This record gives sequence, C-alpha cells and structure tokens, in this order.
Amino acid sequence: MKTIKMIFAAALLILASVTVKAQDKTDFFVGKWECLTVGTPGGDGKSTIVLKRNTDGKLTGALYSVTSTGNENPFSRVDEKAKSVTVYFKANGYDVYIYLEKVDDNNLTGSTMDMFDTTAKRVVEKG
Repeated sequence: MKTIKMIFAAALLILASVTVKAQDKTDFFVGKWECLTVGTPGGDGKSTIVLKRNTDGKLTGALYSVTSTGNENPFSRVDEKAKSVTVYFKANGYDVYIYLEKVDDNNLTGSTMDMFDTTAKRVVEKG
C-alpha cells in the first residue's frame, strides 16, 4: 500500500511540474523584425518592427519606416497570442494594424489592414 502511495505521489509531482513548465510565457515575438508589406498604393513598404516586454509583462514597441522618413510609430496596442501578434499604430492620420503569424523560428507572415500581404524576418544580432 505504501508503494502505491509513493507511485501516485511521484506521478502527481511530475504532472504538476510539466503543467507549470507549459505555462511559462515565451518571448518569441520580442526583438527586431524586418517587415515587408507588398502592393500598397505607395509601393512596397519596408519597415522594422521592434517588440519588447514591459514591466507588466505585456508586449510594447514601435514600427520604424525604412522606405520613408524612418520615423518611429509607437504601438498604441499589441495583441499577443501563442502563434500570432497584432500591432496597432497611427500612420499618416490613419489607424493601421499589422497581423503576423509564426511560420518558423525566424519568419512571420500575415497582412496589413487585411489588404496587403506582409512578411517579417527576425533580425539576428551578430556578436
């Protein structure tokens, strides 16, 4: 009887540790992403998305345009899910959003405003 209790306790401990590990928040989207939006009225748009985690554990960041002025557009909102992220910001007086899904460890694909195909590639810092 004592052996059965020990086996049950060990199984319960293993199950609890696996559950805690599965709930750890990953920082997959944190970092710098080279973004390309294809087919906009102004031509293809190149930008850099920078995402970081704030002290509350939420994603924040900004979009930096490469093809125009390079100005910073801070995100007004970031919606993060397990395999996707949506960033919201203002550009030229318009509310804009970009939805991106994970393709693999270094690539995202999605759309801008559900109209223009958008891809993003992780910028890997050398050194």
